[in-house]
Amino acid sequence: MRSDAEIQHHLAVFKRGAEECLIESELIEKLKLDRPLRIKAGFDPTRPDLHLGHTVLFNKLKQLQDLGHHILFLIGDFTAMIGDPTGKNVTRPPLSREEVSQNAKTYTEQAFLILDRERTELVYNSDWMSDLGAEGMIRLASRYTVARMLERDDFTQRYQKGQSIAIHEFLYPLVQGYDSVALKADVELGGTDQKFNLLMGRTLQHQHNQSPQCILTLPLLEGLDGVNKMSKSLDNYIGVTDLPNDMFGKLMSISDTLMWRYYALLSARSESEITQLKNEIELGRNPKEIKVELAQELVARFYGDNLAHTAKEAFDARFRQGLVPENLEEYRFIAEDKDGLGLLQLLKQANLVTTTSEAGRLVEQGGIKLDGERVNNKQIKLQSGISCVVQVGKRKFARLIIE
Repeated sequence: MRSDAEIQHHLAVFKRGAEECLIESELIEKLKLDRPLRIKAGFDPTRPDLHLGHTVLFNKLKQLQDLGHHILFLIGDFTAMIGDPTGKNVTRPPLSREEVSQNAKTYTEQAFLILDRERTELVYNSDWMSDLGAEGMIRLASRYTVARMLERDDFTQRYQKGQSIAIHEFLYPLVQGYDSVALKADVELGGTDQKFNLLMGRTLQHQHNQSPQCILTLPLLEGLDGVNKMSKSLDNYIGVTDLPNDMFGKLMSISDTLMWRYYALLSARSESEITQLKNEIELGRNPKEIKVELAQELVARFYGDNLAHTAKEAFDARFRQGLVPENLEEYRFIAEDKDGLGLLQLLKQANLVTTTSEAGRLVEQGGIKLDGERVNNKQIKLQSGISCVVQVGKRKFARLIIE
């Protein structure tokens, strides 16, 4: 039997960076069993590649795997053909079996850059759902009511707005819940937007006389804009397959405030180490140095130490090409609007350009850079927490600090 100290250590690892743990008292009782817990996380292969937002769950799985727990890496090849309605205001078109199969191949290759392949059980929900058949699906559908389904926020909003909800969309949470029954899961991980589906697993396990799984929800990682969740459709993502130099540069572009969110959800550093880094900044250390450490760690995770070091050198070289002065003039601005402050207006207020029209023309000509990266979007806004070096033309430099 695990000691109280061991149980508390396991519990702390479970809860680090998590949004919610349901139900903590039940999880403690499961940890007292002194056996590896069966921990499930499902991923629908709806796109061919993963981004760092997806790896938040993988990082947590790796932490729990290192504690000795049994990881069930579920590929939702059956659910992907239904289409997860979570967070969608329209019915998502189902994928073909061929699309799902190809996407699943790249998902697993990229996931095992983080998880230990030898200690991970890879499962596909088509293995049991295909065998369930039409009769089994009808029996499964009888276990939940339409009224309860409509309690889900996204379904409620669409119903109230008169937007269509296809019958097959009600099957998605039922199938995800049944996956937990088939796998006898002790714990299921998911994003905060998956809570309804995760609770479905508890309901169905109880109906099948199983001990209901505990639930661990993890935050959705914000993308490069610092506002919306990381998404390829919003083009604010850092891809797992991005080239080392590109990945490093994108990580260096995040705000100093967002950097801590990435440390908490993506870094392998302990909480005490992260606290120490924060203390170092309080004592005057440049946040950019801390961000460099984060970028090197994450690039090394996917490409190794040598390429991470090379990416850092390449970033430094790009930065030095502009011959950035040692003592930069600093300009501080208050971002009262949550959408941030427009770069063109900031340049005018800092007297780096005469008019915003001039700033716009310079952007079109490739004459403005932020932290060594050429700006090509005149609508770019800088969020609160950002500290960056702006270059206008060949000789004008300044540090913009958004508070």
